[in-house]
Amino acid sequence: MTSLAGNVNNFSDFRPEANFSPSLWGNIFSYSTQDTQVSEKIIEEIQTLKEEVKHMIISSTTSNDTREKIHLIDTLERLGISYHFKEDIKDQLSKMFDLNVIHEEDDLYNVALYFRLFRQHGYPISSDHFNQFKDNNEKFKETLLEDAKGLLSLYEATHVRKHGDDILEEALIFATSHLEKITSTLDSTLEKQVRHALMQSLHRGIPRAEAHFNISIYEECGSENEKLLRLSKLDYNLLQMLHKEELRELTQWWKDLDFASKLSYVRDRMVECFFWTVGVYFEPQYSRARVMLAKCIAMISVIDDTYDSYGTLNELVVFTDAVDRWDVSEVDRLPNYMKMIYTSLLDLFKEYETEIKEQDRFSGVYYVKEAV
Repeated sequence: MTSLAGNVNNFSDFRPEANFSPSLWGNIFSYSTQDTQVSEKIIEEIQTLKEEVKHMIISSTTSNDTREKIHLIDTLERLGISYHFKEDIKDQLSKMFDLNVIHEEDDLYNVALYFRLFRQHGYPISSDHFNQFKDNNEKFKETLLEDAKGLLSLYEATHVRKHGDDILEEALIFATSHLEKITSTLDSTLEKQVRHALMQSLHRGIPRAEAHFNISIYEECGSENEKLLRLSKLDYNLLQMLHKEELRELTQWWKDLDFASKLSYVRDRMVECFFWTVGVYFEPQYSRARVMLAKCIAMISVIDDTYDSYGTLNELVVFTDAVDRWDVSEVDRLPNYMKMIYTSLLDLFKEYETEIKEQDRFSGVYYVKEAV
């Protein structure tokens, strides 16, 4: 016991040393401005295209056109524009599920596509539908190896598996191993899709990154719908302008805090923190939520670096207690370098409370404080 206590005392004043690389981005986002006139023209064209695409989605769904409809829904999701038609897509999938259209399919590509979209949207679809592709030995048929698109569709479907989906566990191994073998033999566009999927499946991808990739792939296909392609490009660019404007605001906020110069051990990763939030929700209506979450992540990053890369044990014990108390009067107990972190943390949540109150919305700030 004496030896252990001695070791703790030795480390109580130990200060680790951090040497993080500087930000890769410099001030590139500090001066981002949005051209209002350009934005208004884009919005106007987007609205026109949205009406035309909406008509494509809600046109009558019969047993003869469900395959075309499910392909359309998949394309909308891949291109990153399905959020405009959320209710329409929900309605169409409900009709398809009620029609039990998957039972009419014996093509691997289509069965896997129906399965993935149904399950992604919360429908209780069984993985038993893939049993038809097994031989008498309960193994996936060798003839499937000639169907690269089908294997890719199966591979993507396996990523929505649940606990106990043994068929999909087996299918993942089967599809992955054979796709890896045949990738170099495929045509250019399909090869890109397979390599991308093996690196990052669609279901687990970051929506904006997947949209960027799939827009370029869709353009290469040669059979693209010009309206869908135009809408996806305009929408992507318009959202990108909004994201850059949000990033400009965040960059200025970070610069005003001046952590980079006053706390040399802290990572300058505001852009990366923002990108994380875009992965959570990219849609325009969540603009303020993105900014708020990005600030929160950045502040957590500062605290994380303080614990891992600079603070001594004695300092961190006091800081932890101060955060537990969440009271500005606690600041006097802290070392000078911790004071700005603590006051910035409290000020940030005070800003959240004020902003949400002004919008007359439910405030969950209390619960976020508890989490911190």
